Amino acid sequence: MSQNTNESHLTGLTDQEVIASREKNGVNLLTPPKRPSIWKLYLEKFQDPVIRVLLVAAVFSLIISIIENEYAETIGIFFAIFLATGIGFYFEYDANKKFDLLNAVGEETPVTVIRNGKIKEIPRKDIVVGDIVILNTGEEVPADGMLVEAVSLQVNESTLTGELMVNKTTDEAHFDEEATYPSNSVMRGTTITDGHGIMRVERVGDATEIGKVARQSTEQSQEQTPLNIQLTKLANLIGKAGFTIAALTFIIFTSKDLYLTVTEVTDWHQWLEIARIVLKYFMMAVTLIVVAVPEGLPMSVTLSLALNMRRMLKTNNLVRKMHACETMGAITVICTDKTGTLTQNLMQVYEAQVDESQPELIAEGIAANSTAFLEEKVEGEKPSGVGNPTEIALLLWLNGKGQNYMKLREEAKVINQLTFSTERKYMATLVDSPIQKKRILYIKGAPEIVMGKCNLDKAQIDKYNEQLLAYQNKAMRTLGIAYKVIPENASDDCAELVGEGGMTFLGIFAISDPIRPDVPDAVKKCQSAGIGVKIVTGDTPGTATEIARQIGLWQPEDTERNRITGVEFAALSDEEALERVLDLKVMSRARPMDKQRLVQLLQQKGAVVAVTGDGTNDAPALNHAQVGLSMGTGTSVAKEASDITLLDDSFHSIATAVMWGRSLYKNIQRFIVFQLTINVVALLSVLLGAFFGTALPLTVTQMLWVNLIMDTFAAMALASISPSMDVMNEKPRRRTDFIITPAMRNNIFGVGLGFLAILMGLLVYFKNLPGGMDTHHLTVFFTIFVMLQFWNLFNASVFGTNHSIFKDASHALGMLSVAIIILVGQILIVSFGGKVFRTEPLPLNEWLYIIGGTSFVLWIGEIWRGIKRLGNK
Repeated sequence: MSQNTNESHLTGLTDQEVIASREKNGVNLLTPPKRPSIWKLYLEKFQDPVIRVLLVAAVFSLIISIIENEYAETIGIFFAIFLATGIGFYFEYDANKKFDLLNAVGEETPVTVIRNGKIKEIPRKDIVVGDIVILNTGEEVPADGMLVEAVSLQVNESTLTGELMVNKTTDEAHFDEEATYPSNSVMRGTTITDGHGIMRVERVGDATEIGKVARQSTEQSQEQTPLNIQLTKLANLIGKAGFTIAALTFIIFTSKDLYLTVTEVTDWHQWLEIARIVLKYFMMAVTLIVVAVPEGLPMSVTLSLALNMRRMLKTNNLVRKMHACETMGAITVICTDKTGTLTQNLMQVYEAQVDESQPELIAEGIAANSTAFLEEKVEGEKPSGVGNPTEIALLLWLNGKGQNYMKLREEAKVINQLTFSTERKYMATLVDSPIQKKRILYIKGAPEIVMGKCNLDKAQIDKYNEQLLAYQNKAMRTLGIAYKVIPENASDDCAELVGEGGMTFLGIFAISDPIRPDVPDAVKKCQSAGIGVKIVTGDTPGTATEIARQIGLWQPEDTERNRITGVEFAALSDEEALERVLDLKVMSRARPMDKQRLVQLLQQKGAVVAVTGDGTNDAPALNHAQVGLSMGTGTSVAKEASDITLLDDSFHSIATAVMWGRSLYKNIQRFIVFQLTINVVALLSVLLGAFFGTALPLTVTQMLWVNLIMDTFAAMALASISPSMDVMNEKPRRRTDFIITPAMRNNIFGVGLGFLAILMGLLVYFKNLPGGMDTHHLTVFFTIFVMLQFWNLFNASVFGTNHSIFKDASHALGMLSVAIIILVGQILIVSFGGKVFRTEPLPLNEWLYIIGGTSFVLWIGEIWRGIKRLGNK
């Protein structure tokens, strides 16, 4: 059919009608998602539960600073808060900037329309409802609409349904009842892969399917991340414990002193005395709160996440939302798209059963009887083409055989061509062949149609049919090719010539979108890590199940209970769906909202869900899942809705991200063991020290040095421990599991009480010396307290394993460099801290005694782990 179709009767809109339509139905632009302002992004960081406890401590400290005119402590606490919030804000802001560069959307793309009876080009954003748009091969559909005319029209709907090739027609007799969208409608964001057509625009901008999906994907999902839930629990626990102990201490000591010193109040001097006692113990209570709250925790978690964001980028994961790095470690279900994630998103010839004796005829037939083109690519780049995906697959196959299709196509003079149509199911081209020096008719199409036009006996047809059935069971597309020599004086009407039959069959091709080679292995890794994988796709049930089988997801024992179509899923009530949702492995013919509902139902079942997708259809589910993983080559709507973008589009990167997430959680747990041991020891030292009647053994500024600077470096060291594959053999942790495990609790209190016994012994010893307790003794006490924690850092770094600290050289060196920084810092504070830190310089021999004497902490840890290793053999 020629190009000069009946466009004449379509005059399109007049200029006045365009203006009226735009006022009534709006412009053809998708509303960009609201980005939080810089301030909002920064203030979000104050929602951290531990930061809130810190703010309360800061306010108390400020009140006392004003009374005592000593501001070092308050400044220290505020510094801690701004440091932790500032780092988190910077890293997220930086990732968002990188991401915006990734997404430049072309709203200026020219579109051909008919207006005022004339054909003209306008930018895509100027399209209005009622416009008549001419669609040609390779173009993107600019808005949603109904087809007025369709000639051999095929559309790639993979951005909306995952379908690479959908036939469109205006002939009701050929409508596909199973199609996701009606056969006479086309949607914005889909591409014309073959043929041409004319559409009347019905919906523009946010009213289009893609617009609705984009809106769903920018709704704020209220799901809290598993780490946030755990940190909130921890902050509440620490806050309650700190405040309770502080309040009890305040009441007990204040009443004891008031009972002993004030018998009756006679004048204002005694009121002053009462105020002094109350203030003194109030100050002590605040010290206890500051000592109990781990100021370094938010900072260390932020640092761990930030370092992970940077390192995950090297493994092709661009992380946008910081908490997503850790949430990946907690996921229990991955809902993955098929096209482009599990498969290569490129149709290729799987197998060719052709007549080997006629290679030249086959090559010329494929080259000339085709409307597709291959794109020029650099060495190593993924091949691609323009046109029908099946034809591109044949050209790639020809290319692989070392044949130049363009040269063959140019040399064969085309006399007539009949393009492929869904009604005919074949394409034919009549050429003057330079190879045969004759006129030849080439035909390709559905094998049963092509074989019907050929001289084949029943045995041959049965043999081919058996082969075709095997391919179709593997969800592959099949094509048959044939030729016929045409006499000089015969008609040159292709349809008439094909109708005569008598053709020679050349063979069949099986074509598929092959799975990525690294996928089966990655799926296996996820399954052994206790993570369920579910395929959600717009493809047919057969194709989806076959892909599931190839990647090792669909097992012989699986039944219909393990798969469902989108329509069947939508028909289930929430109760029925909830009961089945964990068993599902494959959902085919899925529409955008089916995928989102699946995610929300899984979350109701207590699953932590990650969703992968590259199409706009995946955006709502990407947004509602705990972790949304979009593809680097995906649509901008999908990327906007996601938390992590997989730059190499591969499912393999997801398994890597899970390993990073789990290792990160372990590192945060190690830090908590280290940090809370310090807090338990400090809190009890201050409490018991007060009972012994000495000055406060540790001051607020000393504790801030330990909790902030020392812990920040410790956090860096622990966060940079490399991830280990061992974590992939464990089951995912439950969302309800408290971040402090019984083993951690035993370690914190066991080691803490050991340290406490040593420190209390020191206090008693110093107190009974002739001069009693002085600044020198308090400095030694503070230094021993820090050095015990210093050596414990090495033990914390291998907590949860039985490895020796010296097993991995790079690990040991990393820890050592941080340890040296902490040691230098301690020496500087002791030497120059003066009044602010209540210290005085120590002689070298005392330093050596303290460092050497406290190192037993490390050796005991090494011996203990050595015994456990022997026990496990």
